[in-house]
Amino acid sequence: MANLEEEVTEPRPAGAPPKAYVVRVSGELDMHHVDEVRSSLLSAITEAPLGAEVIIDLTYSSFCDSSGLNALLTARQRAAELGRTLRLGAPSHQMLRLMEITDTVGLFAMVPVRQDGEPDL
Repeated sequence: MANLEEEVTEPRPAGAPPKAYVVRVSGELDMHHVDEVRSSLLSAITEAPLGAEVIIDLTYSSFCDSSGLNALLTARQRAAELGRTLRLGAPSHQMLRLMEITDTVGLFAMVPVRQDGEPDL
């Protein structure tokens, strides 16, 4: 099952760009959980301020099928439409392989995730 935990970092001083919004996904991104994942991702993207970076932390996501990849592509498109940046954090080897096979790996910016579970910005 996909569990989503949204974390919004503290606001920065006036004039500084907004900090990242981190959406943590755990479990499987598959056809059984894709509606929940897509809904949560789109909500986080919509709620993030203009220019914010939204990071989808995939450290604890164990599997992704084509429906999960489609949800990520939908989120990427929506982020671009709303002026947000979307990055994937720590995608699994299996997910990277799926993106290579489908020629979508170049569509996503990646960000490493530190050992303490925080994005390495």
